[in-house]
Amino acid sequence: MNIPITQSKEWQKLQDDLGEKSIFVSNDKYQYLGIIKKTPVGKYLYCPYGPVAKDKKAFELAIDSITNYAKKEKLIFARIEPYDEKMSESLPETAQKSKNLNPKETWILDLKGSEEELKLKLPERLLRYHRVADKKGITITKSHNPEDIKHLVDLQAKLASAKKINVFSLDYLKTEAAQPFATTYIVNYKDPERDKTETIAAGLVFDDKDTRYNLQGAQSDTGRKLHATGILTIQLILDAKEKGLERFDFWGIAPDDAPNDHPWRGFTNFKKTFAGTEVRHAGTYDLVINPIKYKTYQITRKINLIKRKI
Repeated sequence: MNIPITQSKEWQKLQDDLGEKSIFVSNDKYQYLGIIKKTPVGKYLYCPYGPVAKDKKAFELAIDSITNYAKKEKLIFARIEPYDEKMSESLPETAQKSKNLNPKETWILDLKGSEEELKLKLPERLLRYHRVADKKGITITKSHNPEDIKHLVDLQAKLASAKKINVFSLDYLKTEAAQPFATTYIVNYKDPERDKTETIAAGLVFDDKDTRYNLQGAQSDTGRKLHATGILTIQLILDAKEKGLERFDFWGIAPDDAPNDHPWRGFTNFKKTFAGTEVRHAGTYDLVINPIKYKTYQITRKINLIKRKI
């Protein structure tokens, strides 16, 4: 079974630290981590990129297990995101498509082979920027101190203000950064004219036994001019290779048929400059347990979305 980090015991530990309640079920056929979410209407179970199963029959058994648990706990529904796109063929007819929470499509770079072979998959332009970064006054440090996540939070706050988007809170990201599988990267630039050092980019990555997930990142206007994100991404990939990991997950791209004004179009184009492969997941589905409360939940959710936009 290909098990993503979001369906692991390590991810359950993160949920515990965040104050969430969850269940974890694992056997030789299937595995799932379910997080219990509260709403004004009632509770539901959320399995981020789960369940995972070794085949379609095992997947059906996992769905039965999730459904039985949801019924026993009198939940409104169970929200699932099968990691393997093919498993969507085995969903029950009662499963309702929901808005995708985690990205349905992502871009994966294969890290296996020699470092020389890997570098052939990386954009030459970005490799060149990376090679001369120190001469330009750019340095990259990595940290396991959760306090250092403030650099990423500050950069994301400026981006959120400019583009009117929501970002995670400092406490949430600090809890993520404190996990053993997390590493914070900080990109600093020393301006020779002003003799001043500033943080121009930062990122947060998660590593499991074979994959590095590039989940969070941001850069300043100065960082954009100095290609900080590109330089940092090269470093993330080379470090993952040195660590012995086999895959680099860029974490989300826009679908092929997305319009040019899709909010992910820009960084999708950037990610595809790396010689990776598109991987598709099944998307987000709801296994409805209580149809009446589920309808109420949907109405309440729509009202809250309208309020946020206003």
